[in-house]
Amino acid sequence: MTPSSIRYVIDTRASQFTVQAFASGLISVIAHSPKLAIRDWAGEASAADDDLRDLSLNVHLKTDSLEVLDEIRDSDKRELRRVMNEEVLETARFPEVVFKSTDSQATKLGDALYRVNVRGRLTLHGVSNEHSFAAQVSLGADTARAYGEFSVSQTQYDMHIASIAGGNLKLRDELKLTYYVVARKQP
Repeated sequence: MTPSSIRYVIDTRASQFTVQAFASGLISVIAHSPKLAIRDWAGEASAADDDLRDLSLNVHLKTDSLEVLDEIRDSDKRELRRVMNEEVLETARFPEVVFKSTDSQATKLGDALYRVNVRGRLTLHGVSNEHSFAAQVSLGADTARAYGEFSVSQTQYDMHIASIAGGNLKLRDELKLTYYVVARKQP
């Protein structure tokens, strides 16, 4: 960060970060495609100026902080959480997911509105891969708001694809992550 750069810290209480998994196979017509909230995460961004030049982004999340959002039986929630923590994410071995940007490109769309393409390294389940995504960013006097979505393939990170209910419900490899982020400008 340069002395004249602008720094933002993500306000996770005002933000949302969710993961959508999708059921596969014949049962997918009636099966549950779980939606999860990431509850314990933090991040910050900095840029050279108000045009978001040289944007850098760092985000960390705790893998054991996923919460099932869907209205399902408590016993099903507990089983889904157990499978996620023990078989898929292996939270005891891999307690954190980290994204660190390596490059970004901001395009001004309007007054204080930008499309930002971010590239970086995503470390998940002990594997680091290049990852990129796009965000719509609006700047206020003391805040930045960003939203968008991206996908992650579990097998690219050596993760086991979840199978629940004795194998009757299998999930697809692809996960869709959606975010709405409020970040506060720091002095």
